[in-house]
Amino acid sequence: MSTFTRTTPTGATHAVAPAGGTAGHGGLASAAGTAPPDGSTPASSLAPLGARRTKRRTSGLSDRRFALLLMLPAATFLAVFVAWPLVKFVVDSFYEISPIAGGPREFVGLDNYATAFASEAFQNASVRTVAYTLIVVTAEFVLGLAVALLFTALGRRSNGFRTLFMYPLMIAPVVAGLLWRFLLIDNFGIVNQLLFEWGILESPDQIQWLSDPDIALFSVALPDIWLTTSFITLVLFAGLQNLPGDVVEAARIDGAGYPRLLFSIIIPLLRPVIAVALIVRGIDAARAFDIILIQTDGGPQGSTTTLSLLIYRTLTRFGEPGLASAMGTVYLLGMLAVSIAAIALIWRPGGNAR
Repeated sequence: MSTFTRTTPTGATHAVAPAGGTAGHGGLASAAGTAPPDGSTPASSLAPLGARRTKRRTSGLSDRRFALLLMLPAATFLAVFVAWPLVKFVVDSFYEISPIAGGPREFVGLDNYATAFASEAFQNASVRTVAYTLIVVTAEFVLGLAVALLFTALGRRSNGFRTLFMYPLMIAPVVAGLLWRFLLIDNFGIVNQLLFEWGILESPDQIQWLSDPDIALFSVALPDIWLTTSFITLVLFAGLQNLPGDVVEAARIDGAGYPRLLFSIIIPLLRPVIAVALIVRGIDAARAFDIILIQTDGGPQGSTTTLSLLIYRTLTRFGEPGLASAMGTVYLLGMLAVSIAAIALIWRPGGNAR
């Protein structure tokens, strides 16, 4: 069926179909780029848009380059303030360096590492660091998991409690250490005084929290546990919110008790979250410095001297930067090995797929 064209007063040209026929879209199609009655995009408007997209894509940055450009400031900061000091730190461990600025440097190879491993102070500090980390992380994980489960059971009713429970995270470690030093000090500490008034102790100085070498390491761990249990609770609570409810409900329908539900369903599903929490908190606890320094300064009789304190003293008090760098490098490699082992044993990447 034939069609004819008609020119409107505005100068646009339209194709018009005779009565009873069709031409283009519904008898009237725009040849000047206007949209057809059915709402579809005319072919004449697609070509310029595609051309504009191609031109913008070729003349501008790609998504990959734009992402790299956004990461450039952070990467530069890390390279200058983290990567380069770390490389210099490891390199210095192979030299005997004068403590005087601009002093001589002598390459000694692995002598600093041999001296560190042969040092009884380094061995004892390593054992104390491991013990301190285990005490802190174990207590925080048990308490944090219990509180996170409690908050999950309470639901929205726990909003106010969660806010109060997170307050210790806002306190600086130095302030927390100083606070607990006054709480645990032997003769007039508040803890001993309360225990004495409750009839638990015979005298206010019966337990020497910070003066007894046998319990001093546990005593300096108490502020750390009080300070950062909130972090473990926050991470585990977030993980509990993302557990698949159908799996937990199916286990309950099958008659699983709460202990079975906890150890066979909840904790296995929380493995990635637990791995992240333990690794981050473990590394942070292993490098504890200020919270111990403000309480005991490594005493009594060196019973609270961890690797962080020993490395600091080796550098500043004994004036041996090379030996301190060797100790720090061993310390770094040890934490890296523990982190990899934790990821392999706890997280088990790909385990859910099987």
